Amino acid sequence: MKQRIVTAVVAGAGFILFLILGGLYYAALIMALAAVGYYEYTRMNGHPPVRLTALIGFLFTLYIAFPWESYPEWSSIPRESAIWLALFLLFAMTVISKNKVTIDQAALVFLGIVYIGIGFHYMISTRLGVHGTYWTLMTFGCIWATDSGAYFGGRAFGKRPLWPAISPKKTVEGALGGIGASVIVALCFSFYAPELLSWSRAIGLGIVIAIVGQSGDLIQSAYKRIRKIKDTGTILPGHGGVLDRCDSWLIVFPFIQLLSLIPQ
Repeated sequence: MKQRIVTAVVAGAGFILFLILGGLYYAALIMALAAVGYYEYTRMNGHPPVRLTALIGFLFTLYIAFPWESYPEWSSIPRESAIWLALFLLFAMTVISKNKVTIDQAALVFLGIVYIGIGFHYMISTRLGVHGTYWTLMTFGCIWATDSGAYFGGRAFGKRPLWPAISPKKTVEGALGGIGASVIVALCFSFYAPELLSWSRAIGLGIVIAIVGQSGDLIQSAYKRIRKIKDTGTILPGHGGVLDRCDSWLIVFPFIQLLSLIPQ
């Protein structure tokens, strides 16, 4: 527990510093997380990271994650075109290799590109958008409050399992505690800047972020259970890997942006 707390404090402080600095500093940090996350993903799936299909996945993950729209002076192709090109190249690899690269392997790589690339992209684009520091801090605050509320709520009141086949330790009471904590944090941001976030919208955002965030956690838990692993990596002592720590982030940021719940 001590190691977990120390890692959380040190890593959290560093992350917040880069978030406040913004610009390419924050983008570079998120890109680094995307690179490590993709490496963990390939290793988790037993896919050698030096294989050509994995390298294609790595390059396209980083390309899709980067906020090209914020730097129009840099030549780039549209993100949806890059996703299609990745799909085409992976299909082509199955033909060129005479099915030594199977369709299942190609599909796993493509899934990783979309899951990791788009998830981390929206973390960057939210920060680079209008009032980006405010909205990014609010979103992360709600995510972290959900984790804490679910943990402490579950320990204090947890009786009914939430989804025992996927994550036996999670409880309904813990999930409700996470939602309550997320709403409280969102309301704090509303009181700080009511012109940006009304109290009613804050309640809705807090609920959505908590539910979607816990869904992201369950998605990663289900995946790890299939692969029979506890953590995706060891880069964060006491917390596991990047994907372990960012499972909620990768789902929440795209979800709230795609529904236009916060401005970009």
